Amino acid sequence: MQKIDVVIVPIGLGSGICGVALVRERLSPKTQVIGVQAERAPAVYRSWREKRLVTTESADTFADGLATRVPAEMTQAIINRTVDDIVTVSEEEIAAAIRLLLFHTHNLAEGAGAASLAAALQLRAHLAGKCVVLVLSGGNIDTATLRWVLQEQAN
Repeated sequence: MQKIDVVIVPIGLGSGICGVALVRERLSPKTQVIGVQAERAPAVYRSWREKRLVTTESADTFADGLATRVPAEMTQAIINRTVDDIVTVSEEEIAAAIRLLLFHTHNLAEGAGAASLAAALQLRAHLAGKCVVLVLSGGNIDTATLRWVLQEQAN
C-alpha cells in the first residue's frame, strides 16, 4: 500500500476533516492533514489560526459547502488539536478546479468538493513528489453556477 503523505479536505462546519484527522491519528500519524476554506468564508480558518471561535460577518462564496460564518465549537476544538494546516482559496481558483476536474476526470464537483484541488494547485511546490489524497465531495452544483463556471473559462 502506498504511503499517503498529505490529505487535503474541504471544510464547512468541519465534520469531514475531523473524521479524516481522527482516523489519521490511529492509522497514519505521519500523514499531514490540510484543510481548505473559501477566502470569502474563512471562519474556521481564522478560528484555527487564532485558537478561538471567530464569527465572520458573511460567507459570500458560491461554494455552498464551505459557506460557514459561525464555526461549530466541537468540531473547531478537534480541528485546532489535529489539523496540520488550513489554506484559503479564491472563487476563481475554485471555479478553475471545477473545470479541471470536469474536463480531465469527467467528474462534476460542486465548489466545496473542488476546493481540495484548488488548494493542491496553490500548494504544488510544497506537495511536489508527495503522495497526496484530495477529498472530492459533493456534486450539488446548480445549472446557473455551472454555466458561470464554464463561461469563466472563455474569458
